[in-house]
This record gives sequence, C-alpha cells and structure tokens, in this order.
Amino acid sequence: MNYQILDLFQHPTIRTLARHLATFSAASQTAQDSKNPIGSAANTNQPDHDRNAIAIIGMAGRFPGAEDVDQFWNNLVKGTESIKDLDEQTLRNAGVDPDTFNKENYVRREGVISGVDLFDAAFFGISPKEATWMDPQQRILLETAYQALDHAGYGSRDGDCRVGVFAGVGANHYLAGSEGDHNLLDSEKLQVHILNGRDFTATRIAYKLNLTGPCLSVQTACSTSLVAVHLACQSLRSNDCDMALAGGASISVPHGKGYLYQQGHILSPDGHCRAFDAKAQGTVRGSGAAVVVLKRLSDACRDGDYIWAVIKGTAVNNDGAAKVGFTAPSADGQAAAILAALTDADVSADTISYVEAHGTGTYLGDPIEVSGLTKAFRSHTGRKQFCGIGSVKDKYRSS
Repeated sequence: MNYQILDLFQHPTIRTLARHLATFSAASQTAQDSKNPIGSAANTNQPDHDRNAIAIIGMAGRFPGAEDVDQFWNNLVKGTESIKDLDEQTLRNAGVDPDTFNKENYVRREGVISGVDLFDAAFFGISPKEATWMDPQQRILLETAYQALDHAGYGSRDGDCRVGVFAGVGANHYLAGSEGDHNLLDSEKLQVHILNGRDFTATRIAYKLNLTGPCLSVQTACSTSLVAVHLACQSLRSNDCDMALAGGASISVPHGKGYLYQQGHILSPDGHCRAFDAKAQGTVRGSGAAVVVLKRLSDACRDGDYIWAVIKGTAVNNDGAAKVGFTAPSADGQAAAILAALTDADVSADTISYVEAHGTGTYLGDPIEVSGLTKAFRSHTGRKQFCGIGSVKDKYRSS
C-alpha cells in the first residue's frame, strides 16, 4: 500500500501514471530496448557526408502581412510588399504625438503584425494577471514554439525525448520600470521581472511545453535567431538533445509607430527597403516571430518525419576590432564565417545557386556583404554569374 501511495506522488498526472503502470506488463521488453537503443543502426549506416546533417522537420511564424509560413511564402511568390502605411489613429494608439507624426521627416510606415495584444493565456496555464504583465514577445514566441512542434507532428508528445530550446527576443520596452511600482508587492515585482526578462525566454518555453533538453536564451542582436539555429545544431550533433526548437521574436511596443528619418542613419527616408538595389537608401523597422524544429537527419529519416530542408553546415565568428566602427560590418569577417560554414558542410561554393542575405538595403551594409560573399566564393571557384542573391527585406514594388 505504501508503495502505491508513493507512486501517486512520483507520477502526479494521469498520463505519467498510466505510462508507469504500463511498464509492469512490458518490463522485460523495456530492459531489452534500453540495451539496444532504437536508431543505433541508422546512425552507424549514415553516410559520412550526411553524418552531421540536421533536418528541419517543422516550422511556424508570424510576420508582417502573414499569419503563418504558408501565407508568408505566398507573399514572397507574389512580390507583395508587407511594410504598411500607418494611419493617424494607429499612430495615436501607439502614443505618437500629433506634432511629431506631422513632421515632414516622419515616416508613417512599419512592418507590423496582427494580434500583438492577444494571447490564449488559459491554454498555457497562465493567469490573466501574468498574461497582462508578460512581454508580448515572450507570449508570441511561446505560441509560435507550440505551433512549430505541432507542425512537426509532435504537438502531443509525451516528453520522452530530450527537446532543447534555443531562442531569443528583442529589446523589451513593454513594462519598463513597472517592477518599481510602489503599488506592487515584492512578489509581484519579481513576477514582472521574470515575465519580461530576456534571460527567461528559453526556459519558459521549456517549462510550458514540458521540454527537457538544454535551454539557452540567445542574445546576439540582429543575428540572434541564426545563432540560435547554430547552437541547436551543435547540441544535436553532440547528442545533448534529440530534437530542438530554434528561433526568436522581435516586436516593437508600442506597435505601429513609424519613425523620424535622419539623414545618414540606417532607416529609409520613404519607408521602403530596396536591398541590393541602386536605389537603396536604408532599412525599415518590422516585427515578427519564427521557430524551426530541428532533428538529426538520420533520426528524422528513421522516424518518418517530413523533412522541409537540410542544414549541412553552420559557422559563427566575430571580426573583433578589424572594422571601421563597432556597428560597421567587416567583409573579411563575413568571408571567414562563410568559408567556415562551407567547410563544415563539406560543400563547394561552386554548387550553391542562391544566397539569402542579410540585405539591410543600406549604402554601407549591402556592398560589404556582397564583398564578403565574393571573397569566400572566389576561394572556391572562378565562375561568375551562377549564384543568385536576395533578401526577404527587399519587398518594394514600384507603381
């Protein structure tokens, strides 16, 4: 009897208790399986050139003008510009003073997403008060992570495999200073801090989705989501986890406020981004969130997962002080990172037909990025005009 009571405490949910009880009828088989893990033969027979390959088996996202990745793809195919004009009511709702948005150099355009103020708190077991305090970036990234797992076919997983989380969010101005509100209890101030702190991004997703792999909240500015993917791939390669979520969210709050154009700054004077175009004048602010589900290619093939794409190699570096300024890019640094990724993938630049680039649409950034790519590719091949280049930022269509 005491043993049965102890079981109830060790297995507090119906699902975990049922799984525990099922072990009694399959104890010998379970022991045998533990000695011969599923997938060992698949890993052994995996070709050398694919041994480190990572499969993308699921994805989800929220983008300007697109509620999901399918709509996002359709917008790209149609050449739809997703940066929108902001009317006066939207600007007022964002707290912009009429004297400000009526200035000649005020640009009333931004890449906005819908439903920033909406969240299914009850679905994730979050109280209404906590949901109100929670950074919208954290809310939307949590929803996106769940949708990505569901898209991969693991929305109802039991938590048996180790799923890692590698994610980050942008700067948070949602409740800046609220933890110092004298009307809040100390415990409430702590909650506000936890619900808005970027350090808790990955672990909150793991907690709410019951994921037991490594959790890293990544912060590397514009490269956060890509670095998250890199770290997730490394974790899978080293067998720290069996599956991984990687991605990020960046949502400006107040949402839809436009900006004041300043000559010589990074932002576009007319609210259009023309990456790699002779008319390029700057970039435009935008919000969004995206998460991919990753798995070792051998495991994905073994498990019959739908494979959307394969990551054959990744690389990360830093150019240190070898550039004109802290915020300026370095062509040599970018070339070194590209070469390292090609080496990691065991792929020749000569076989690449398209590069999706950072493409800020600025006088400085675009030429340096092209220069870095050129340096890297010319170390592999003398061919020219064989590889396309583009950026999803480039969604301007002249009328």
